[in-house]
Amino acid sequence: MILSTVEMHTGGEPTRIIVDGWPAFSGRTLLDKRREAKERFDHLRRGLMLEPRGHDGMYGALLVEPDHPEADLAVLFMHNEGYSTMCGHATIALVRWAVESGRVTRSMPETIVRLQCPCGLVVARVAADGTVHFESVPAFAYARDRIAPTATWGPVAVDIAYGGAFYAILPADSIGLDLKTSPMRSIVDAGEEITRAASRAVAIDHPDEPDLAFLYGTILTDGGDGANGRPSRNICVFAGRQVDRSPTGSGVTARMALMRTKHQAHLGEERLFESCTGAQFSGRLLRDAPAVGPRKASIVEVGGRAYVTGESRFRFDADDPLREGFSLTG
Repeated sequence: MILSTVEMHTGGEPTRIIVDGWPAFSGRTLLDKRREAKERFDHLRRGLMLEPRGHDGMYGALLVEPDHPEADLAVLFMHNEGYSTMCGHATIALVRWAVESGRVTRSMPETIVRLQCPCGLVVARVAADGTVHFESVPAFAYARDRIAPTATWGPVAVDIAYGGAFYAILPADSIGLDLKTSPMRSIVDAGEEITRAASRAVAIDHPDEPDLAFLYGTILTDGGDGANGRPSRNICVFAGRQVDRSPTGSGVTARMALMRTKHQAHLGEERLFESCTGAQFSGRLLRDAPAVGPRKASIVEVGGRAYVTGESRFRFDADDPLREGFSLTG
């Protein structure tokens, strides 16, 4: 078996776009395909994401047939541990590639790409210079100031917000960390422990789709709001111990919805967010969205850039004992 990919990065966070060679799905809907990928094809995810073809920080985007009537493309997101419901950095990479490869016909001055993600339809604009802005699914604050008991720091206060995936969000200095000076291992340890603690402490529910109802990761922030041209740094730890090198598009969406709930940002305002690599995404509160269950929701626009790093053809030889990948940290 041979799988063909395009390699890209967004702020240093990789996206391995799988364009050919994946077996056909029998599922009708995108969420059906996501479940089928877990049940039938997870060995391919592991083989592409983990060593020797990948690494513990690899991220993937699998193109599949859309079932949404307005979608140009559909995608399943994957990483070292499983399958995401939404991914902003991969969306930025995928839609730029879709336009520049001719999968979606280019228009001037910008091209609209409608991408069906597991969380819903995401509408992106790709400018002539490759800059991408996308409107994500309705975002909302799910819970505020909830206590997550931890072994290391005792009771930790977190907010939980949804931007296509659920995140626990807290300032790093509330547990004695600094996102610029603390060792990355300490930040990763904190993110993993807090995700587990918050998952136990707060029941997650999504009223529209049970498959979306889980805590995806933890976002540690510098406590800023990204206003006045001063980016707020955040680091997202997800999939156990994976670190997002980008500012995390779905996390930016969640942070903007949370800041609106806290009256720290208002409709029409744009904020800047920075990752551990210094890469920046913009976030703008565009408009109200229909409520998600009992919670007020917002549409957030996220902006950023991605770059092509190469193309690959990966073999899966039947007699290779490591063909399904391995991890030295998992």
